[in-house]
Amino acid sequence: MGRLVGGIVAVLDYPGRGALASPDATGRSTDGALSVDRPGGRWQTAYLRRALILDAAAAVVAAFGAYLVRWGTERHPGYLLLASMFPLLWVAVVAANRGYEARYLVVGSEEFRRVGRAALAVTALVTFAAYLVEYELSRRFVLITLPAVAVLSLAGRFGLRKWLHHRRSAGDFLHRVVVVGHEGPIVDLLDRLGEQRYHGLHIVGACLPVTGQRVPLLDAGIPVIGAYGSVANAVRLTGADTVAVLAAGDLGPEQLRRLAWDLEPTGADLLVAPSLVEVAGPRLSIRPVSGLPLLHVEQPSFSGGRRFFKSVFDRLMAAAALVLLSPVLLVVAVAIRIDSPGPAIFKQQRIGKDGRPFRLYKFRSMVVDAEAQRSNLLEHNDRDGLMFKMHADPRITRVGGWIRRYSIDELPQLVNVAVGQMSLVGPRPPLPDEVEKYADHVRRRLLVRPGLTGLWQVSGRADLSWEESIRLDLRYVDNWSFAFDLQILWKTGRAVLGGSGAY
Repeated sequence: MGRLVGGIVAVLDYPGRGALASPDATGRSTDGALSVDRPGGRWQTAYLRRALILDAAAAVVAAFGAYLVRWGTERHPGYLLLASMFPLLWVAVVAANRGYEARYLVVGSEEFRRVGRAALAVTALVTFAAYLVEYELSRRFVLITLPAVAVLSLAGRFGLRKWLHHRRSAGDFLHRVVVVGHEGPIVDLLDRLGEQRYHGLHIVGACLPVTGQRVPLLDAGIPVIGAYGSVANAVRLTGADTVAVLAAGDLGPEQLRRLAWDLEPTGADLLVAPSLVEVAGPRLSIRPVSGLPLLHVEQPSFSGGRRFFKSVFDRLMAAAALVLLSPVLLVVAVAIRIDSPGPAIFKQQRIGKDGRPFRLYKFRSMVVDAEAQRSNLLEHNDRDGLMFKMHADPRITRVGGWIRRYSIDELPQLVNVAVGQMSLVGPRPPLPDEVEKYADHVRRRLLVRPGLTGLWQVSGRADLSWEESIRLDLRYVDNWSFAFDLQILWKTGRAVLGGSGAY
């Protein structure tokens, strides 16, 4: 059930078009209902306009900032003209890379990838144009302008996205959704969306295989409006802008085709959760065969050039971090030794890639005989599954509680990363006794190096259930990409500073 709900959330991981009658300037409907998105709706148009303005402003700051750094107050008409035209060029290239399409905005990393592609395209375009006209560009001007515009645009879009997420948490700028499927998956989807309000989806009705109210849906405030055959009418009654169809065996291709036809006059989007879930967009493509659109799923990548680049990047970054953080590491080590007797570094055997054991390093955050005391505390385990965690573990020292809260105890694992036993991002490194009890499908998490951080770190840390942590690890294994790693590293900083889910 969790995998099914994960599939529809993945499908809904971008804002579609939608419908709303008479929204006001804030995005709320004039009759007080929650705001939703219509094709050409005011809030969406305003959001796109703000993104464009931020990109143009980023280009102005980058180009004229580079000019001032390179020449100060000197006048160079050619470069002043180039700096003046650069905002138009930047916006045009971002648009050509579909950086202003609504489906790529608000959630997910695709928006940022397209800005990155635009930066590469501008670099190639400027270089090629200068070669054609035989104009020798100032390398300092170019090397400042192009990276700066990419960083500033990404920062502006990130801030704009967070502003919208904040507004959505207050009930503004939401899509109204009619969900089609069975009762259980609809309730699970409602729970998931309640935890992730930033998706901007507000379920206003449901259509089930057979009409009639259901107590769980009614308790959740979701009216059953009709059966599968009355979806278009449900859209009209609720003013919905989106129809989300959960994977169901009693909804075949012909029924979905007719549903799409019925929804055309309403202007509502149709989103369908695939039966195959936990597969990210980069691995999916549509392959038409004899007029039939087939979903092509690429095999996950466990070796090759991208993995080699990841390994080199991990080792270089870990080595650099060890050098830069060495004063911090020294202070923490001294604090641990002063706080409680015993060594500052805790060593433990863990299982790495392909089931190979290795010695993991951490700052000691517990008393020296913590492992011997574990058997006496098993009945107080706060976690399900194979992992052992306690909210108020009596073995944790004073300094240990602080360094665990901010994941400082994990920093010595940079040594494991530097020597190639771990990665910066990957599944959680398991204990040998955990691996012995793994089900066959769970062993897939051993196909890649364990990570210093991962999806489990940015999605709840120790608060996650065993099943959820395994699901996240397997999702990472199957959908790894370098951009995905960078996104997780960025989110790790926020998760660590917040201190949530750490104990």
